[in-house]
This record gives sequence, C-alpha cells and structure tokens, in this order.
Amino acid sequence: MKPLIELHRVSKVYGIGNTEVHALWNVDLIINPGEYCSIMGPSGSGKSTAMNLIGCLDRPTSGEYYLDGENVAHLDDDALAHIRNRKIGFVFQQFHLLPQLSALENVMLPMVYAGVASAERRDRAADALKQVKLADRMNNKPTQLSGGQQQRVAIARAIVNQPLLVLADEPTGALDSHTTQDVLGIFSDLNATGITVVMVTHEPDVARLTRRIVWFRDGEVMNDNLTPDDIGSLTATA
Repeated sequence: MKPLIELHRVSKVYGIGNTEVHALWNVDLIINPGEYCSIMGPSGSGKSTAMNLIGCLDRPTSGEYYLDGENVAHLDDDALAHIRNRKIGFVFQQFHLLPQLSALENVMLPMVYAGVASAERRDRAADALKQVKLADRMNNKPTQLSGGQQQRVAIARAIVNQPLLVLADEPTGALDSHTTQDVLGIFSDLNATGITVVMVTHEPDVARLTRRIVWFRDGEVMNDNLTPDDIGSLTATA
C-alpha cells in the first residue's frame, strides 16, 4: 500500500539567529490511506506545526513531504492551494462559517473554488449535509444553529470535495461532552467510508476513539504507534 502521508526528516524553524525556534526536528512519519489517527503532545510539542505542514498550510524548512505520492514540500502557494482544495478537508475548533450564508451555501464554497458547476454544487452540498444528519437545517444560518450543528456543517464543508484526507484541529474543543460524542461519531462514520482522518487533540478521551496515536514532544515524534490503552501513562507525565 502506498502511504498517503510521508514525512522524511522534516524540520521547521521559525525566526533567525538568536530568535530561532525549532518547532519540528527531523520528523519521520507515515500515515496510510484509510487510517484514523490522532496527534497528541503537551503544549509546544510541535503537533500544531505538524498539522499545518501535513495540511499544506506551511512548508518545512528542510526535509521532504509526500502527499499521495507527490513531493509537496517546496511547491509554491498556488500549487499548495490547489492540492488543499482537491485532496484535503479541514475542520477547526472554531467553525469558520460565514454568518451571512446558509448552511448549504457554506458547504458549497469549496466547490466554487474548485470550479464545480452551480447545479452540481447544490446537489453535492445537500448530500454532504445529509451525511452529517443536517438535512433539515440546510437553509439555516450559523446563528440559528447550535455549536454541534455548526461543527457538523464544517465537517460537511470539509468532505464535499471528496478529499483523500480530513484534518481536524481540536474539533471538539468548543463543544460539550454530549455534542463531542455526536461529532466524533461522524468522524468514525466518515473513516468507515475510506476517508483518512487525522486529528490533533489534547483530550485523552477524544484520542482514545481513534485507532492510532502519534505522540509529539519538543518537536519530535516520540512514538508513532500508540494504542488508546497507552494514553493514560503518557498524559500523566506530559
């Protein structure tokens, strides 16, 4: 099986001279198609920087990153934007919905940038909202939706272009425990359809619902194949 994500000796340095900060240092990581994994680590461990690189939102200072077999480490901004639109769906802690647009219109946005025809955009957006159990809220604006419903709209938006990879950055951080379980159930359902899901979280109960945990500390991968049962001892010393 060809890996979906391959990081080879990836480092990320911010600043120069005395202000240099090594956010990542010689990271090697492989994630295969269809995986459901979480990235964890204490504050400042490099997990968010790793997420930005995996999502083609930033470039490594050194090393190579292959996404779906393509070396994207040194592509220009336009090429990275094209890859993000075609291959990656993003879900964030804050939902980043446009308040003046309905749920349906928010979900249609990525297809506008992808050049999808108007009629197809509407049909695919409606299907994505049905997939996250919001068929009856398509015409509601974000202010008319609960936090959990807004996050489900954001998930629908992330999957509407049929990406290979969904990246979720603390997707339950703004939700209560009951709504968290509902949202995590949707991620599990998406993964069951073959979508690769990678989630950054600091919440052990969230990471335990994924199948594999990658543990970062001080910009390095300390362990890339933890099981949910391994989390307790690590978080106790983080």
